[in-house]
Amino acid sequence: MSKRVEQVVVGREQTEGVGARVRRTIGSHSLRRLDPFLLLDEFKGEWPNGFPDHPHRGFETVSYLLQGAFSHEDFTGASGLLEAGDVQWMTAGRGIVHSEIPGKDAGPVRGLQLWVNLRARDKMVEPRYQEKRATDIPRGEEAGVKVAVVAGESMGAKSPVHTLTPACYLDFTMQPGSQFSQPISSRWNSAIYVLEGSVILGDAEMEKTVSAHELAVLSSNGSHISMRVGEDASEGSRFILIGGEPIGEPVVQHGPFVLCTEEELMKTFDDYQKGKNGFERAPGWKSKQGTEALRARGRQL
Repeated sequence: MSKRVEQVVVGREQTEGVGARVRRTIGSHSLRRLDPFLLLDEFKGEWPNGFPDHPHRGFETVSYLLQGAFSHEDFTGASGLLEAGDVQWMTAGRGIVHSEIPGKDAGPVRGLQLWVNLRARDKMVEPRYQEKRATDIPRGEEAGVKVAVVAGESMGAKSPVHTLTPACYLDFTMQPGSQFSQPISSRWNSAIYVLEGSVILGDAEMEKTVSAHELAVLSSNGSHISMRVGEDASEGSRFILIGGEPIGEPVVQHGPFVLCTEEELMKTFDDYQKGKNGFERAPGWKSKQGTEALRARGRQL
């Protein structure tokens, strides 16, 4: 039996960071969380707009670039550039401070950012990055359906990305008249976010059409999700399927800090302000790219 659509959340455009625009579905008023997922944004912008210096603790961020180039820099001295089709799976763990800015000469940038919660036992692990180029991401194709396997498995292809919280992240492209059934555990929470066109989800008696900038929250019932694009569709569809094993622990969140208790949250504020327990490099640190971008906008860190 196929999973069915239980809720549709429309991504309303809003300002985030400094001059960037996002369509937020998970993490919005309509859908606060979808355990283990804390946030899903479709973002767009152009230099010098972006996301200058900010901290994280207690979860993972997944940045998947659809268009342009996106530059990253953190307080350990690590830096890099994501281009279209690349993914960065960042485990913030005990603490990271970084900036994310569109490439200076990259033109318009578009992408997705997903926040994945960590179990209490993993929240204070050392930070790490898994960065994969588009050419490193496994792919599958059959009968008018293509998939890029960012995390998890599909069509016999398996991603090399290791997720501390069991999860999948699949980028599907389907042509008019095509159909596909993707297995997904009945124990997981899952959702589909449509980037382009429309896709029909579920079995015939319960099917639902979901369109661009909409998130379909899927039922737990069912061992797979049936997906198709109508033969008479004027265009194909591109969408992201995410799924993850619920953690089932308390979530105490303040912006980019995600813990399990108020005491842990207060301790995180203290650690960040005093530069300890993972934030030793934070006091006085400013990213070069964030400083340059804000200066171009007439602002200062």
